[in-house]
Amino acid sequence: MNEAPKRILITGVTRGLGRAMADGFIQRGHTVIGCGRNHTAIDELNQAHPKPNKFFACDVVDDNAVKAFADEVIKASGPPDLLINNAALLNKPAKLWDVPEAEFSQVIDVNIKGVANIIRHIVPSMVKRNSGIIVNLSSGWGRSTAPEVAPYCATKWAIEGLNQAMSQELPNGMACVALNPGIIDTDMLRTAFGEEASSSYHGAEEWAEKAMDDILSYGPADNGMQRSI
Repeated sequence: MNEAPKRILITGVTRGLGRAMADGFIQRGHTVIGCGRNHTAIDELNQAHPKPNKFFACDVVDDNAVKAFADEVIKASGPPDLLINNAALLNKPAKLWDVPEAEFSQVIDVNIKGVANIIRHIVPSMVKRNSGIIVNLSSGWGRSTAPEVAPYCATKWAIEGLNQAMSQELPNGMACVALNPGIIDTDMLRTAFGEEASSSYHGAEEWAEKAMDDILSYGPADNGMQRSI
């Protein structure tokens, strides 16, 4: 499939779905800008994928760091055509009252505040240009629930609401989409399901091959939609 080259910004790019999408989009001829917390993995990505691709060590929870990251990206080459808010954490499975406060706060901070921080500093440049697509990664647990993952469920339900509200604020030439990626064998999934994940579900690379076609097809008519892969 031949797509016009796009500038794609992906958070949580050092592993799992983020890494699979970064590798896949670059292989298709797109430019990927990414961020993640693991400095070593970021260095490896920059070595594997030279310019115009660029990867930054940035914690999405740190609003000042996100602002600096966004300023550098936008100054260098303008706003992205496609923003994928992928960075997220899953709590260690436990009954809600057994989840430590610090762990609960970390899940909330990354999964909700981290998305808001990226939106705060990246989306205004897209709005000014009046074009671009924002994909906010949700989950099946953002539309249903399961025991022992209440913090994660709460954050993904929040992303669904955030996406719907933001869709009412965007100009007509733009869209934001809440995307449920389905169940994929990643480190995050193994936190919940252990080794059953690798034996029961597809890997991130196989998922990305299908997901990229879907994501690249989104346009203004998809604004506010809930999508699943």
